Amino acid sequence: MSTRLLVGPFNRVEGDLEISLDIDAGQVVAARVNSPLYRGFERMLLGKRPEDALTITPRICGICSISQSAAAAMALAAAAGTIPTPDGARTAALLHAVENVSDHLTHFNLFFMPDFTRPLYADRPWYETAVDRFSAGQGSAARRAVEARAALLHIVGLLGGKWPHTLAIQPAGVTRAPSLRDKVRMGATLQVFRRYLEDTLFGAPLENFAALSDAQALMGWTTGDAGLFLRIAADLDLADLGPGPGRYMSFGAYPGPDGSAFARGIRMADGPVAPLDPATIAEDLSHAWMLGDTAHPETGQTRPDEAMADPGYTWCKAPRLGGQTMETGAFARQVVDGHPLALDLAGQGGSVLARVAGRLLELARTQVVMETLLAAIRPEERFMGSHDTPSKGQGAGMLEAARGALGHWLRIEDGRIAQYQIIAPTTWNFSPRDALGVPGPVEAALQGAPVRAGEDTPVSVQHIVRSFDPCMVCTVH
Repeated sequence: MSTRLLVGPFNRVEGDLEISLDIDAGQVVAARVNSPLYRGFERMLLGKRPEDALTITPRICGICSISQSAAAAMALAAAAGTIPTPDGARTAALLHAVENVSDHLTHFNLFFMPDFTRPLYADRPWYETAVDRFSAGQGSAARRAVEARAALLHIVGLLGGKWPHTLAIQPAGVTRAPSLRDKVRMGATLQVFRRYLEDTLFGAPLENFAALSDAQALMGWTTGDAGLFLRIAADLDLADLGPGPGRYMSFGAYPGPDGSAFARGIRMADGPVAPLDPATIAEDLSHAWMLGDTAHPETGQTRPDEAMADPGYTWCKAPRLGGQTMETGAFARQVVDGHPLALDLAGQGGSVLARVAGRLLELARTQVVMETLLAAIRPEERFMGSHDTPSKGQGAGMLEAARGALGHWLRIEDGRIAQYQIIAPTTWNFSPRDALGVPGPVEAALQGAPVRAGEDTPVSVQHIVRSFDPCMVCTVH
């Protein structure tokens, strides 16, 4: 006999996520994800001066505010035909990379790993070590990660004045030109962070982790907290839990004069990378509490259905690319970029293991990206070009936040914002069903998750949901 279970909240930062589970024979047979908080930033922006987007959109989220700021600046630049100066673009990319790395570190240590300190795992051989390292507020790994993250964010303080909600990133570059002394200080900060990664997270040179070529080599990694996670993953069969749709998307991470550090495109689990056509993006509203029709974000609207009528069950829209669901995030970025380990894990179906391993892989690789960006910055060059906001125009800012593909679409009429639409990474991953009844990536990944007798918050569901690292305030922006 099937039963229905309402599970939530999930996040350890903010809890506006509910999931309705249909359970039969000890497993999830269907899931519906509800984002129960409507915020309406897109409505707030209408009629404002275009530059106000640089101030307002970062307030969508205190975790990924630089991502929102960079996307808004990119949309404004596209509307005006502005090209940032090369060193301004490199500096903006460095700021963005620091935030994304900080986010990955927080997710692994404070959001994901504490689930393995639950008493239900007390009989596992790794349990005491997990408790010592990751128990909430007390774990030695958690404390060390917070210290390392705070030190790394000094780079944002130096370049951006503050975090979150810096206004340092502008359409034509960045507001502060770092001096040679600043460059030396940032280099020292990156070296300290590298030592943390190599001493604590990986327990070995990070290049060795970045060189892992397949799942077998990954599961043979034994050192650092990454090794502890992989030991737990092997014991709990996390490689078989929460498979994704097998379709991965990236808007391209850290664009600059030298290209993007991680590639833009789409890739199926068993195929080559393919170009991404933004014109095929559309937001389906059939199961959202929204009024209107399926539309591309250039023309779509955000009009809440205050009656919350059926068949809607969430404030989250259902974005699709060419009519299909797409998984996005660190693992998806590495798949699209063609890293051998990510491709091997994708070929095995994607999973909780794959998503967390994708973040670990990206931590190792992005450290090198940050060092490369810093080395290329030339203090004697210009960091801000000229920019004149047009009275009429439109543009899009598409980039990669920590959790995946983020897009801002802007239209200006008579010197004011006439249209502003945002699709956040968690909107892609946590989308509801579409008009064809196709569930979003998380809803599909939850199907088949085991549920133990008497569980009111199934631990398998917790692992799957947190492997996607939801940020629900971004979802409903």
